[in-house]
Amino acid sequence: MTTEEKLLNDPEAPAILAEWNAADGHVLGVITLNVPKTLNSLTLDMIRIMDLQLRAWADDDRIAGIYLRGSGERAFCAGGDIQALYRSVTKNHAAGEQVDDHAVTFFEEEYRLDHLLHRYPKPVICFGNGVVMGGGLGLLSASSHPVVTETSRVAMPEITIGLFPDAGGTSLLTRMPGSMGLFLGLTGAQINGTDALEVGLGRFLIASDKQAELEQALRSRSWAGHDAAESLDALLAEFDAASRSSRPESRVAPNRSAIDAALDGTQGDYAAVIAGVRSLAGRDGWVDKGLATLEKGCPITAGIVVEQLARAQGMALADMFRMEMVIGTHCARQPDFAEGVRALLIDKDQTPKWSVASLDDVSRDRVLEHFEAPWEINPLADLSD
Repeated sequence: MTTEEKLLNDPEAPAILAEWNAADGHVLGVITLNVPKTLNSLTLDMIRIMDLQLRAWADDDRIAGIYLRGSGERAFCAGGDIQALYRSVTKNHAAGEQVDDHAVTFFEEEYRLDHLLHRYPKPVICFGNGVVMGGGLGLLSASSHPVVTETSRVAMPEITIGLFPDAGGTSLLTRMPGSMGLFLGLTGAQINGTDALEVGLGRFLIASDKQAELEQALRSRSWAGHDAAESLDALLAEFDAASRSSRPESRVAPNRSAIDAALDGTQGDYAAVIAGVRSLAGRDGWVDKGLATLEKGCPITAGIVVEQLARAQGMALADMFRMEMVIGTHCARQPDFAEGVRALLIDKDQTPKWSVASLDDVSRDRVLEHFEAPWEINPLADLSD
């Protein structure tokens, strides 16, 4: 059954907005991230387009739910527009003061969007195919119905650029079973769709070649008289069951018990955490690749991750975002983030000169500086759960 699609903005916009009429007169709000050349990396413009429309749809009784997807087959979203953030922070560093507010504005508005999705009053389906990293993972993990595929490449690799797992990364990593969140946050290790199910990130794995069929099912569905979330659960479970043969082999499952054992009782103890992760060396190629990323990554980021996840235990979601705003503001002011982006994406020499030489040289005082509010009122003070 073909149903009408109504475009709400320019089809060339970086985030395309549409409404799909369902079979019974209800409507699905559809957002397509539309910058495939940059793997749909989030810009401030995209964030603002999404935020404004999501707030309108939240109060619209016609809207039964939201569907998020990415343009192209390579990625749902590879993260934030890191090069734009780099330009902003380096301009401020050169001036010795904040003359460009893009970075802190980006953090604030991205975190507001993520918090909105976490608390959205209607079901949100996110089709996380291909690359799903950083801010893209923030969107996926904030959705009530996160879908992954056999092509999903999921990670929070901020340690490679001197940032930290943000955009709701605090909530995501603390919700993972055992010590997997700590391990993944420190190592930036990539996981696949099966792994995403294993750590509680994805709820459904649907073969990428079934996306068009799924979208048609969403558009043909009758939502009247049904609980929208339960109805979606049933539909997505059907597609998941039909996609079992597409599931890749898990890298997480064979290593979960060893990772948990290595990090048991280390929470908040930086030296013990690093020693525990290092003790996993030689288990298999996936673990060793993650350890290599950690050793080459930003030492201050490692300290931040340990402290961030320790503080997050029992913390309300809005407070997690406020903590991320504090850390993000400090990262924008300190040298490591700019240096990490320079080495990875600008000069591409792959040899960042971090402010601290190695993981063993991280001082607790340097880490704690990133958790001290640099202003009297947090820009996210009004967020409420």
